[in-house]
Amino acid sequence: MFTFSLLHRCLLIFLSVNFIIILSVLECDYINARSCCWKLNKWVIPELIGHTTVTVFMLVSLHWFLFLLTSPVAT
Repeated sequence: MFTFSLLHRCLLIFLSVNFIIILSVLECDYINARSCCWKLNKWVIPELIGHTTVTVFMLVSLHWFLFLLTSPVAT
């Protein structure tokens, strides 16, 4: 379970870096605001599902401290 959580967190970190890259491209005026929002919004729901999945796994496996650490992000 910890291996799955680690791989999942790596994917979420990749998405965060992708968000930063897209926002920096917007700042440099290489893309317009509408296409930037379209690129970012298509990843918001999968990211929220990912955070919630890891949080539920921590709750089911009775890792209370890790559940308390990840629950603010999922909410």
